[in-house]
Amino acid sequence: MDTIQYVALSMGVAWASGINLYAAVFMLGYLGSTGNIELPPDMMVVTDPLVMTAAGLMYCVEFFADKTPGVDTAWDTLHTFIRIPLGAVLAMSAVGDTTPAVELAAFLVGGSLTAATHATKTGGRVIINTSPEPVSNWFTSLGEDFLVIAGMWTALTYPVVFIVFLILFIILMGWLLPKIWRGIKHIISTLRDFIKGNKRESVPALNSSVETQNE
Repeated sequence: MDTIQYVALSMGVAWASGINLYAAVFMLGYLGSTGNIELPPDMMVVTDPLVMTAAGLMYCVEFFADKTPGVDTAWDTLHTFIRIPLGAVLAMSAVGDTTPAVELAAFLVGGSLTAATHATKTGGRVIINTSPEPVSNWFTSLGEDFLVIAGMWTALTYPVVFIVFLILFIILMGWLLPKIWRGIKHIISTLRDFIKGNKRESVPALNSSVETQNE
């Protein structure tokens, strides 16, 4: 593997981990164990049958959890503490046997990329879940699964193409994240106003009941 391939693999696995960590790990493990790709020595652990089994089982759980409105947001929130650190570790292990400085740089950049991708997915799902129908949620989740598989395949077979795609994706995230954050704040504000409105309505009703009893 040359430098471009190492960079594409490192950033590719970090990016994919923010969307679907288990799909990325299982795909790498399968391709590495079948000899379709040559993984760096530090990354060969994903080809272990135990790791692949765990990743496959967790992907099956995520497949259904990720397509259930409300459950997907809880799942994404929990995985803030799983996807980001593991994405950083996988990015570091993907750069191969190199200097500690390069490994640390890959850890920092990879972790940041995983965090940004995870935030985009999680925030977008919160907004999508405001829709009463579940179809948009199903299609979004299936699209994310396809994006991870296609993205990782591109990173492994056409690293330059993937790097260009990743740059465009990062620009898109920079444009989307502020809008997603404003949308989430609007949802929170609406819920807060709704709860306050219910409380205001309940107080007069309680006072009316007390006055009736006094009469």
